[in-house]
Amino acid sequence: MKIGILGVGGIGLASAAWLAQRGHEAWLWAPRGAAREPGAGTLVSTGVLDARAQVTWAPSVAALSAACEVLVVAVPVNGHRTVMDALAPHLRPGQTVIVSSMASLSSLYLFEQARRLGVADLTVASIGTTVLTARREAADRVRIMTRRSQLGVSALPTARQGQVLALCTALFGDGFAVQSNALASALTNINPAAHGPLALFNWTRIERAENWPQYHYMTPGVAAVIEKLDAERLALAAAFGLQVRSIEQHFAQSFGTQAERLADIAAELHAKRGGPPGPTDIHTRFLAEDVPYGLVFCAALGRLASVPTPATDTLIAAASLICGVDHASGNDLLEPLGLARESPAGLLARVNA
Repeated sequence: MKIGILGVGGIGLASAAWLAQRGHEAWLWAPRGAAREPGAGTLVSTGVLDARAQVTWAPSVAALSAACEVLVVAVPVNGHRTVMDALAPHLRPGQTVIVSSMASLSSLYLFEQARRLGVADLTVASIGTTVLTARREAADRVRIMTRRSQLGVSALPTARQGQVLALCTALFGDGFAVQSNALASALTNINPAAHGPLALFNWTRIERAENWPQYHYMTPGVAAVIEKLDAERLALAAAFGLQVRSIEQHFAQSFGTQAERLADIAAELHAKRGGPPGPTDIHTRFLAEDVPYGLVFCAALGRLASVPTPATDTLIAAASLICGVDHASGNDLLEPLGLARESPAGLLARVNA
């Protein structure tokens, strides 16, 4: 298949390399401007995939969509609305868009935006985390660190769950399982619960640009805060009749950990992997992305479903205080999705379309 990838960061390049090695034709588009000249070229991957792949850099999102039957949104979630607004006018019936990782119901935003533009026959798949973890090393070079072994995927419309499951398996390999709907996919993402406390309670290390291994500094106290945030995420899922995996189950399924408590899991991962290193930039996505598009989204769901989220609210306020920005108003998807005016039944009807 011809697969178009929106984004040329670590996940975009890793996805292109992975898909090319599985026999697909990978196209790339850089939303922020050309990372290199358009046309065919070589992409080098190292790590869990040591290969050289032939890929095509598209000159525009219109050219990307015209050439490809499947599209993958592979940009940070704080860029989803901008990228989706650029993509939507160029979508056509019969295409499938995979959003990975999906958060704040960005896939629902794209699905409803496409319908407003008259593209009724569109499939949008949601994966709550990335299939691969990776670091971009150059415009045409990427280091792939992990291929997650178990992932959930959902579809809009939900009648196409089986089709989406088969597609993701054909593209990336085994390990996918169907999730109830896009809301379940959104609430599967554990990054906001983990990243917020890690960044806040290691803030001086970030400001000093120290080399600090994340799991070593997920100490028992930090882990206890993460567990409180995770408990609120699970309560939100339950309020909508959904069951999603806990953060402990996430680590066991993603990295094969054996410990039961989060602090012990962190120690186990540090002993096995020694990393990855924590952020060294005060503009880290751990707060800039995961707070407004993760924790603020959860707080909005809590208000919608009358589920208290005191730990989540506290982390949002603390992150806003230390960053000097209002993270509570930093999510550009909440207003167009109309969550403040929605009911639990109304939201469920939309994600179960």
